[in-house]
Amino acid sequence: MANSCCYHDIYQWLQNLPVIAQWQSNSMSICICSSTTPSSHPSLNLSAAQNLQSSSTISFSIVADFSLPIFLWSSNPIKINTKSSKLLENDSISSLLINIIEEVLSYGSKTCTSLPKIPKLDSISSFRDVFNLAFLTLTFLICTYEAPEDLRLACLNHLKNQLANCQLRGASRLLMKSLGSNIEEKWMRSINLAITNWIAELKATHETLRTPSPLFSYAVSTLGLWKVQLYCPVIAMDTESSRNSADDRLLFSLKYHQLEGVIQLNHKVTVKEKWVDIMVNIDNLRYDETIHFHKLRLIFYIDFEINLKLRVLNRCDVIELVNRTLMAERGVGDEEKHFPSRISLQLTPVLQTNIFSVSVSKSSDNPTREIGIEKSIETSFDPPNTYLGLKVSAGETMTMSLKPWKFEESVNGYSGMLNWFLHDSFDGREVSSTKPSKMALFNPKAWFKHRYSSAYRPFTRQGGVVFAGDEYGDSVHWKVDKSVIGMTMEWQIKGWIWLTYLPNKYRTFYNETRRLEFKEILSLTIA
Repeated sequence: MANSCCYHDIYQWLQNLPVIAQWQSNSMSICICSSTTPSSHPSLNLSAAQNLQSSSTISFSIVADFSLPIFLWSSNPIKINTKSSKLLENDSISSLLINIIEEVLSYGSKTCTSLPKIPKLDSISSFRDVFNLAFLTLTFLICTYEAPEDLRLACLNHLKNQLANCQLRGASRLLMKSLGSNIEEKWMRSINLAITNWIAELKATHETLRTPSPLFSYAVSTLGLWKVQLYCPVIAMDTESSRNSADDRLLFSLKYHQLEGVIQLNHKVTVKEKWVDIMVNIDNLRYDETIHFHKLRLIFYIDFEINLKLRVLNRCDVIELVNRTLMAERGVGDEEKHFPSRISLQLTPVLQTNIFSVSVSKSSDNPTREIGIEKSIETSFDPPNTYLGLKVSAGETMTMSLKPWKFEESVNGYSGMLNWFLHDSFDGREVSSTKPSKMALFNPKAWFKHRYSSAYRPFTRQGGVVFAGDEYGDSVHWKVDKSVIGMTMEWQIKGWIWLTYLPNKYRTFYNETRRLEFKEILSLTIA
């Protein structure tokens, strides 16, 4: 993927627009991208035009510049100051940015939930890059859904490279933090719905063109908090295993989902007399019952001590990208989806010169086995005047139950490794790496059947999982030289998430497991 630090500076073009009195026509435009088609060479332009009904406003449009122009999008009227020597003041550009953000959100799945008000962003740092990011994101969505075919492919490829720009990648993190969590989720669902549609189109035409970065993640280190947020459309995750074939309706349901994850770590620094202890304690892994989502959710809590004491909130959700009506009409419903089957986290100090040792406080536990034995004897006696008949039968029933999740902690070099594995409750096999038999998939009593509604479901009704803290090992412990006091240390958090699909209510033999990998840097000042 291209990672050039050059991109179309639309913000600068807006800043340099002359006052209307100096325009030579009713509009001015700039080329965003052009087609590579030799015959026509159409282009995609951003156009600014006077409003004939009001001399105090102008509007902006994205136009496919063919011999007969096609208007793909138009902004709300933007106020201008006719007495100023500058066409667009900061307030005008800020209003245009809010209009652009609202348009991006409108391309997501329509829901009844209201969103918080979009804040003004003109006071944030790197406003120029944030504006350009938002505009190019909207242009990408418009190209995906609205652009003519002979212009769409070239422009999407061009915009993909633009959005991979190093400055805009940084601006995307800043924009997400400024918008807030609710708007951020809807923003990412709009983008990943478009990416899903594009990937589906490329696969249908056997194109090898790479899509925009399918995994978006960012990290925050501030005010005693570490946070990693990540999003990835399921269709873009690497396929580790797949068996049998799926019909079009099932594939529709499976591909129109995205993975959303968050890891939050609250840390507290405590310095020993002669050294610094850094400790990661597994405190709890449970479902958050105070929030009700129709999602698949895993939540992890980890204590981290320096003496670093850290509590992790890790959420892993599989979210539908289209509404339930469409899922029912074109797919097989929203209950046929992937679920997390394995999660691995690796925490590693980036600079290891001052590290003395690392250890785990407790070895991994085996899954608990609960075995019950039931014995019974049945007898019968035939009446007189018949052949003497005494029948005796004895039976013995053994039941075994395995906890579906197993936790392991280990050390690799100076890295602390935390792993959660989902196992089949019947045979104990690891779900993410097992190829189930057709009999297992068709068995109506299999644990993964009716997994969101059965009384014996392995998940909560909302799709979550509940774990108690005493099931796991206590901590991963680093001993560090006291010279780190006053320094800002960096940790690399690297993770892998596996999603598995097994039939829920739909009758199919299809099953698959997908995986993604993420990596972020977190900082901590030892004071």
